[in-house]
Amino acid sequence: MPRYLLDTHTLLWYSQKDAQLPATLVKTLAEPSAVRYISRASLIEIAIKVNIGKLTLPQPYETWLERTKFAGFRLLEIQHKHLKEFVRLPLHHRDPFDRLLIAQALTDDLTLVSRDGKFWDYAGLKWQWA
Repeated sequence: MPRYLLDTHTLLWYSQKDAQLPATLVKTLAEPSAVRYISRASLIEIAIKVNIGKLTLPQPYETWLERTKFAGFRLLEIQHKHLKEFVRLPLHHRDPFDRLLIAQALTDDLTLVSRDGKFWDYAGLKWQWA
């Protein structure tokens, strides 16, 4: 059974049916056998960006969060094992939220769904876009 962790931008685009998300990827994520995870880190990142005015959602954050919660995603909490991997990661990527997603994907053997090409620099990371 395929298991995916959505990067923050992927989560936003998927939840809003944004055309920037490749149709093949939408189909892959919609497969009944696909297990889709979102990280608590992504929810924190979105909340921060909304708070500082760097991101505008089509509805209030609380409404978006409730709709996302019931859209078939499993929530991946930040655990000690993820933080241990996080501090061991080389600094190929400087964004702390992306690095935390990388650590979670590596630790939990998930395919990270993102268009961020810097993810390829991390050995052992399963990564997908389209």
